[in-house]
Amino acid sequence: MRKIAITTGDPNGIGAEITIKALNHLNLTPDMVVLVSNRKVLDFYGELNCAYEVIEIPYDAEIKPGELSKDAGEFSFQSVKKACEIGAAAIVTAPVAKNALYLAGHKFNGQTEILQKYLAHDKQLAEMLFVAGKFRVLLLTRHVALKDINLTKEIVVEKISNLKYFFEKKLGIVNPKFALCGFNPHAGEDGILGREEIEILIPAVEILRNNGVNITNPLPADTLFIKALDYDCCIANYHDQGLIPIKTVAGDKTVNMTIGLDIIRTSPGHGTAFDIAGKNIANPTGMIEAIKAVL
Repeated sequence: MRKIAITTGDPNGIGAEITIKALNHLNLTPDMVVLVSNRKVLDFYGELNCAYEVIEIPYDAEIKPGELSKDAGEFSFQSVKKACEIGAAAIVTAPVAKNALYLAGHKFNGQTEILQKYLAHDKQLAEMLFVAGKFRVLLLTRHVALKDINLTKEIVVEKISNLKYFFEKKLGIVNPKFALCGFNPHAGEDGILGREEIEILIPAVEILRNNGVNITNPLPADTLFIKALDYDCCIANYHDQGLIPIKTVAGDKTVNMTIGLDIIRTSPGHGTAFDIAGKNIANPTGMIEAIKAVL
């Protein structure tokens, strides 16, 4: 049986703590899970109720909860890389600190980009789909500064076509209904407030519809999410446009799901929470939901 690979994230964050709490809550059998971590890190943050297999990632540095460090960034990177290499059935990742990755010389804007580097083939693209029950949000762009967003018609068509494939082949939802956020306030007001809808999004929608995709025209994002559950997925143009509504509604139950690769990866929708690391007060709900999503 292929196991679910679970990483414990930044050793100075809450990743190991919430992983231990989540696994103890779920009470999974040893044949279901392999931890990609370090026993010293695990022992520092708690005690597992079950003797899961542990693939050791070296970590000789002192564990310092709440501290940003190069060693922690290297451990975080090597954990995700190893999880990609072992042929797991699915991957669940605890949070890492992007600035720690950078300190260690790994210039990735997140774990999604690491997964794409080591798992993608034949022009596959890793995509970020956030899920909270039937509330789902796809991001057309990920961790990029607003001033650097560069959407094209081709990118929109490709990403939403891949989304339709995932819904039909992986989730079994035939002819999924998608709602597309406008890029500009009020979806551009016929070009008065911006021309991205006219020049990029509407032409992409026309191509998608001709290819059998059930999708709306670009809709004002400030009201679209009121009716989010009327659709199988809402599609946001950039990070905060999509994540503010779903995290406001679902909070810690929001799961970050990487799709578009051969295997699914999930993670909690929150970060390393350095401010509470090592205090044994971290809420494991996000990690519980992330693991449940791949069972």
